[in-house]
Parts: sequence; structure tokens; C-alpha cells
Amino acid sequence: MNYRHAFHAGNFADCVKHALLVSLVRRIAAKDKPFRVLDTHAGIGAYDLSGSEAERTGEWKRGIGRLLDITEGPLADWLALVRNAGFPPRYPGSPSLVRMMLRPNDRLVLCELHEEDHATLRTLFRGDPQTAVHKRDAWEALAALTPFAEKRGLVLVDPPFEVEGEFGRMAEGLVTLAHRFRAGVQAHWYPIKHRAPVRAFHAALAGSGVRDILACELWLREPTDPQRLNGCGVAVVNPPWRFEEEAQAILAALLERLGEGEPGQGCAVTRIAEE
Repeated sequence: MNYRHAFHAGNFADCVKHALLVSLVRRIAAKDKPFRVLDTHAGIGAYDLSGSEAERTGEWKRGIGRLLDITEGPLADWLALVRNAGFPPRYPGSPSLVRMMLRPNDRLVLCELHEEDHATLRTLFRGDPQTAVHKRDAWEALAALTPFAEKRGLVLVDPPFEVEGEFGRMAEGLVTLAHRFRAGVQAHWYPIKHRAPVRAFHAALAGSGVRDILACELWLREPTDPQRLNGCGVAVVNPPWRFEEEAQAILAALLERLGEGEPGQGCAVTRIAEE
């Protein structure tokens, strides 16, 4: 409840999450039938990177700030959306990115529990008939707001990982969703500080009985310091056709620009559970 993403908007972890998110939504939208997207930790939807919070950390300068000259290749679609949203200085969070990709019959559902951030988010989407904004707990929303009436779509889960047990809650939420909404695509973002919690998370998913899970990860240095965000990953359930290959290209392109040559940097797309 105390986490404010404005301090971290546009950093390398946002770049990983948002580039993969755009790829997922584009592939879902490749079919004519309507779909819905549920964003469980929506934040405020868009961020002013000239504001005091972003300037205080400067994280975006080592993230999105290194990418905006790119107009071709696997990052081009996402970066075109970023520019169209008004960057610089306005950086679109996941709600704004998804909204730009919706067709007239598609829907977006946003959850944000932080009082001020929820108010900002509601103002941003006020009067938008395709977007619903809820002030509710993300983990409760997974069961309350699924399955979708459209019977297809994406659930994005992106907690701040400020409290103990978040990996466990994420694994439970993933399994709950897989049983309630078998056809749904899931994308769960997670931090990589050191490897032990991530290995335990992967093992929990592998033993859950849920099928067709990918782990898409990028790390800027060897993940051995538990006090530092060394990398991040997105666990994807039911990845759309050809997303696996596209994710590999996206991560490689990000690492080429965002990596600083530190020992152990790398990226990988690995299969946690087979189809």
C-alpha cells in the first residue's frame, strides 16, 4: 500500500514488462473475436518522468531513456506506442499501453488499492466506456473478476513485492486463474534479486499441474545480492502462438541496449511446464 511506482517508472524492469506485454496483447488481438485485459496492480496508468519522483531516482535514464531512437526490430512496436503516448516526458504504464491497443469491442479492467493512485487512475479513464477501474485487492480480484465474458484475454499481475510471501501469493493466484479461466493468457511479473526465491517459485509452478508456462527473464548482473534488483522475469501461462520466439528476440534486444557489461548479465526464455 505504500509503494509508489512513479519513482521507478520507465526503468529496465518496466521495459521488460511492457515490451512483453505489448507482444502478448498484439498476438491476442490477431484473432477477430473480442478480448478483455485485467491489470491487477494498475498504478496511475501513466507517469511524468520530468516529475520530482522520477527525477529523484533517475532510473528511467538507464531504461527507456536508452531506447527511444529505436524504430525497427522487436522493440519497435512498443516504442512507437510510448512515443505516441507523449514521451518525453509522459511514460505510459501498462493500462495506457493496453488501452491504445484495444479495438472497439475489447475491454480493459483495472484494479488499484492505493487511495491516491486509484483516484488518479479513475480520473485518467473517466468517461471511457471500454475501461473499468476498481479499488480492490488484487488477489481477491483474480477470483472475483474472472473468467471473462469474452472467454479470451489476458490477466497481468504485477505486485510491488514489498511484503513477505508475494511469490507464494503469486503462485496461488496463477493456479487459481488456471482453474477458473483455462483459456486465459496470464503474465506474472517478478523481481530477480537472488536466485533462491525464483527457483522456489519456478518449482512451485512446475509442481502445480498447470500446463504451458514460460519464464521470460533478463538480468543485468549475476543475481547474488538480495538487496538489489538485479533482474526481473515474467511468467506467462498459455503463451499465444509464436510468442516464445518473439520474447527471446525482445529480451536480447533489451539486453543489448540496457546491459552494462557486468559479469553474469544475460536473458533467457525457459519452459517451466510443457503444453
